[in-house]
Amino acid sequence: MIPPLQGCTVVVTRERRGELGRLLDEAGATVVHVPLIEIVDGDLDELGAAWTTSPDWLIVTSAAGAERAAPGAREHPATKLAAVGTATARRVEELAGRGVDLVPEQQVAVALVDLFVQHEHEPRRVLVAQADRAAPTLTDGLRDAGHEVTVVTAYHTSPRTPDAADLSGLADADAVVFASGSAAHAWAAALRDRASEALPRLVVAIGPTTAAEAANAGLRVTHTAGDHSLVGVIDELIAAWHAR
Repeated sequence: MIPPLQGCTVVVTRERRGELGRLLDEAGATVVHVPLIEIVDGDLDELGAAWTTSPDWLIVTSAAGAERAAPGAREHPATKLAAVGTATARRVEELAGRGVDLVPEQQVAVALVDLFVQHEHEPRRVLVAQADRAAPTLTDGLRDAGHEVTVVTAYHTSPRTPDAADLSGLADADAVVFASGSAAHAWAAALRDRASEALPRLVVAIGPTTAAEAANAGLRVTHTAGDHSLVGVIDELIAAWHAR
């Protein structure tokens, strides 16, 4: 059986290929990894201080957040764990040494808020470890629902300027996947006046929020996943590839 993305070259712009790269490999795509962001530690002292309050919940929204916050969960077994997506949840589980309690089916912040509110009917103390450029969707949603939210900037992201080898890889690509609004903004920031012309023919966003962020960054999106998850992005890309 021919893999559904055989012959399709796809750009992944995350710092690591990660789960997205693995799913593309399984679908037969040729993955060109061009990291367009760099990640550095945030306020880890503040994170340590937040743990001393023994929060009811820890929520992380990325593997980078998990790597900085989840180890503290080993010393706080009563703190429940939530993650915005399955790949992040796996990283939390590895570092916390136990399972994650909540992961939404749709891997976006608003879905996690909805799931959390359904699960917790009383006010809880929630520690959110996220990036410096994270949208307020998650934290605002939790606060609006009556929860006490402590937000810690666990890491910072900054644009990485692609080199000549990276640019040659972009030129040969058939598609790029934006799995977050920050990915779209990183593309625009890294490529600047070449951002639009450097886009491949197929540009797939994980959901409408990411598609809107891409538009705000001046980038066109050709397809938006109906299922707002990494699997949904792959399915959308497969459909777009075969309909091209």
